[in-house]
Amino acid sequence: MQLTGQQLIGKHIVTAKGEPIQAVNPATGETLVPTYPAGGEAEVNKACGLAESAFDIYRETTLKDRANFLESIASEIESLGDELIKRCMAETGLPRARLEGERGRTCGQMRLFAEVVRSGQWLDVRLDPALPDRIPVPRVDLRQRHIAIGPVAVFGASNFPLAFSVAGGDTAAALAAGCPVVVKAHSAHPGTSEIVGRAVQSAVAKSNMPEGVFSLLFGSGDVVGKALVADSRIKAVGFTGSRTGGTALLTIAQSRPQPIPVYAEMSSLNPVFLLPEALKARYNELAEGFVLSLNMGAGQFCTNPGLIVAEKGVALDAFITAASHEVEKCVSQTMLTPTIHRAYQNSVEALSNSDKVRKASNGQLSKGPCQCQTTLFVVSMADFMSDKALQTEVFGASSMVIECIDFPEVESFAIQLEGQLTATLQMDDGDLETARNLLPILERKAGRILVNNWPTGVEVCHSMVHGGPYPATSDSRSTSVGSAAIQRFLRPVCYQNLPQELLPQALRDDNPLGVGRLLDGERE
Repeated sequence: MQLTGQQLIGKHIVTAKGEPIQAVNPATGETLVPTYPAGGEAEVNKACGLAESAFDIYRETTLKDRANFLESIASEIESLGDELIKRCMAETGLPRARLEGERGRTCGQMRLFAEVVRSGQWLDVRLDPALPDRIPVPRVDLRQRHIAIGPVAVFGASNFPLAFSVAGGDTAAALAAGCPVVVKAHSAHPGTSEIVGRAVQSAVAKSNMPEGVFSLLFGSGDVVGKALVADSRIKAVGFTGSRTGGTALLTIAQSRPQPIPVYAEMSSLNPVFLLPEALKARYNELAEGFVLSLNMGAGQFCTNPGLIVAEKGVALDAFITAASHEVEKCVSQTMLTPTIHRAYQNSVEALSNSDKVRKASNGQLSKGPCQCQTTLFVVSMADFMSDKALQTEVFGASSMVIECIDFPEVESFAIQLEGQLTATLQMDDGDLETARNLLPILERKAGRILVNNWPTGVEVCHSMVHGGPYPATSDSRSTSVGSAAIQRFLRPVCYQNLPQELLPQALRDDNPLGVGRLLDGERE
């Protein structure tokens, strides 16, 4: 495929005139072609106009047609073959195996949502037929279903150029719900974004969907992003990125004459609690598993284990020693972009210069640009909690051991934590009561609680929750991974006393869609 550096707006290929974006190979420093002139308000206006025009048609497509469309997107991406992988490797520095796996996840979640759409359960149909003879007050006929919320703006993420990007989870969930999508590509991998965007564009045409169902915009700085969120035709936002970026979009969305929801996944330290019996019995095993998780993908995962929490003592000292030895074996890895690498270096340098923090060990540092050197720090619970700077997420392979005086201090630490995507308990049978005391606290703090696993790795399935209280996300009631992610882009509508001829198919007495329904509070 010949990359052109143009915006994909509906079925059109549009040349913008803004400041050009150009990808850089983080492993070599090479500048990649082509350049991508940034869009602006004109391109946003055209994309949003097409999305609004497509909305009422697309949201009432049949369950079969919409599911087939999602599967077509997956097939079009797979048909790209090695071209997609090679360009993505060049723009991100990520290895082939990682990107091939991420492509599989991207297509898999499209197909998962196709299954969800076909089932119709997401419509959440509820019927309460009229009770004209009820005393003292008759009941009118009431019926409810969920409908799409409207066009959605999706922001591509830096760390998942496929699975959280142009055709990633937010796009899949929004399209499944019946919402047209306008994607702002991440500037770090524009070529990858264009390749995937053209695959989606092809699926739109082959599936006979209205052209405004999908558009892809490129923009430098924040002009396109701000204009998208401020546009009255956009009804929800999906974002994965920094706390600063997500909070800025949230502020714009809430300042609109008609505020809209922003589903932003932003910042998480993902604490791992080493409970006493497990720590005594298997500190070596825990150290190995921890460093493997910490170093995965140069630590550029939103579920990276950024904190290890345990009681001070001989067992924790042994763990720190073992973990330090494992860190020293770690070979440095290429980070996603020069900007991310600089931020990581600055964060590690600040921690290294803090008089409250002890550096336990460093990994190996290879020659070349954008190299992430794995780092492990140790700090007391009191010092950690007294310094807000220490509580900031470090995006990369750096983690901190929190030394607590006793278990009450462990509990106090958990209580004072900000919202998290994950919280992990490493425990043995003898830790059951200790874990029972921590669990209610962690339920209030995290979207996913793990036992004897490590937080990196997010399964795409029906029961997964990838969310949590602020600042992990901007809305703790939602998930951005798993089939429940579709709920973010739906809203309920109740129909009172409508004749059968006007009712949506899912609400008619003969149930032509054959979907499961709640009739007078009982499943049909």
